[in-house]
Amino acid sequence: MKTRTLGGRLQVSAIGLGCMGMSFAYGGQEEPDAINTLRKAFDLGINFFDTAEIYGPYENEKLVGKALKGIRDQVVIATKFGFRFDEAGKTLGANGRPENVKAVAEASLKRLGIDVIDLYYQHRVDPDVAIEETVGAMADLVREGKVRALGLSEAGAASIRRAHAVHPITALQSEYSLATRDPENEILPLCRELGISFVPFSPLARGLLSGTIRDTSALSADDARRNYPRFSGDNLGKNLSLVDRLNEIANRKGCTTAQLALAWVLHQGDDIVPIPGARRLANLQDNAAAADISLDSADLKAIDDAFPAHAMLGERYGAAALAMVNK
Repeated sequence: MKTRTLGGRLQVSAIGLGCMGMSFAYGGQEEPDAINTLRKAFDLGINFFDTAEIYGPYENEKLVGKALKGIRDQVVIATKFGFRFDEAGKTLGANGRPENVKAVAEASLKRLGIDVIDLYYQHRVDPDVAIEETVGAMADLVREGKVRALGLSEAGAASIRRAHAVHPITALQSEYSLATRDPENEILPLCRELGISFVPFSPLARGLLSGTIRDTSALSADDARRNYPRFSGDNLGKNLSLVDRLNEIANRKGCTTAQLALAWVLHQGDDIVPIPGARRLANLQDNAAAADISLDSADLKAIDDAFPAHAMLGERYGAAALAMVNK
């Protein structure tokens, strides 16, 4: 697996693994199967694993810690804080208060079974707490040796600048794919100005760009995608027509549609490290192989022509989740 460097600080595989779906949002996975997938990812050369407090909540960090025990010194583990929960684990909103920053870090270290978090993200910017206070507490954790590098997720330009002025931000994690190209206008140029690497989550648009999800009835009853606008009603059929056009290009390249979509993300810059999720070994292997696909200028033009920016119909989230994205 080729490698890339996050913010000049962390050397990671060119493609990481988003671990959320093993415990959260998409129906989950039996623990033995999830552990097998995580270890197979490492065997394939993937050394960058992404989890978060909210995934479960809490259960995904425990899973990742268990799976990576014994190879801890060979992997880069990223986790995230930033929410309030009720006793049942329901999300109540953002929490960027300094005391929560530090409390979650301590809890995450225990759940993961590690001594230091390689990359600690604020999962969502808290509109009620100055980001300088939040990042100041995160920086304390770096000085204490509990965290190696800091990140933000779904943060807007102003928040990124203010955060970076307090302590260097190593990576910004936000949604980016052929289906979601909003970061190209302002966020990616800003990250490059400041030396911040970009970590796209959902680089396959939650599986939509794989072309394998043709009907939401095939998804588990608790799969959140059943309620996402891009997967709903007439939007799904029209969006799949775009994906089918990608599939034609993929066939000519001798790769899968998912591999083509991931290769496109990788070709947007060496400072970009996508973290697609995978629960099936076949999908994991498929994703890992995308790092070796070369696209020339003619390929990239053909992809852009087949799948123009902002052509996909429907919002990427429901209204409540969209409201938490920092502008």
